[in-house]
Amino acid sequence: MTQKIAPTRGNMVKFASSLKLARKGRDLLEQKRTILLMELTGKIREARDLQRDLELVFSDAYFSLQMAGLSVGIDNVEELAYSVPEVQDFTIRLHSVMGVEIPKVDPMEKPPVPCYSFLGTSGALDAAYSRAQDVLALIARLAEVETSVYRLAVQIRKTFRRVNALEKVVIPSNKRTLAWIANVLEENDREDFTRMKMARKNTSEGGGAR
Repeated sequence: MTQKIAPTRGNMVKFASSLKLARKGRDLLEQKRTILLMELTGKIREARDLQRDLELVFSDAYFSLQMAGLSVGIDNVEELAYSVPEVQDFTIRLHSVMGVEIPKVDPMEKPPVPCYSFLGTSGALDAAYSRAQDVLALIARLAEVETSVYRLAVQIRKTFRRVNALEKVVIPSNKRTLAWIANVLEENDREDFTRMKMARKNTSEGGGAR
């Protein structure tokens, strides 16, 4: 690579500036990676807590469903389940963490009353309906956190590759090129100094002969 570069002072300044920029970029990327790792660690901890909570809520919801089945019959529970509309009004907002778009799901508002007739139903069914809403809210929250974990992990991997490329390729290459140019310029300066010294000597000897 250095053989294709003219060993001039202009190129020396150019590569010195490039080296400085590469080091600054590496430092900034390392800071970014540190911040993203802290954010990722928090999200992973949050995901574990949510998974643990979800297991408990699922267990409670399943027990409530069993009680509703015993109360009004499992066939009636299944038929009434079809009357419950699908939830499609999730509100997802995005906020940026070091350039990574992190989703935020707005808390779900539980409906004040079940969306089925009270005729032929029971309090056990109402409890099962309420527990199902709790499960849905936690699933939405867990999906938000797990998506954040995935996006952060992808960006951290990309940032690591960029830092590694700067650290292992770009910076060493610029340093080698700078050292080569400096050596060539130093050698040229020595040769110029020697020629000037010889020229002065020859001039001095020529003047003495006259």
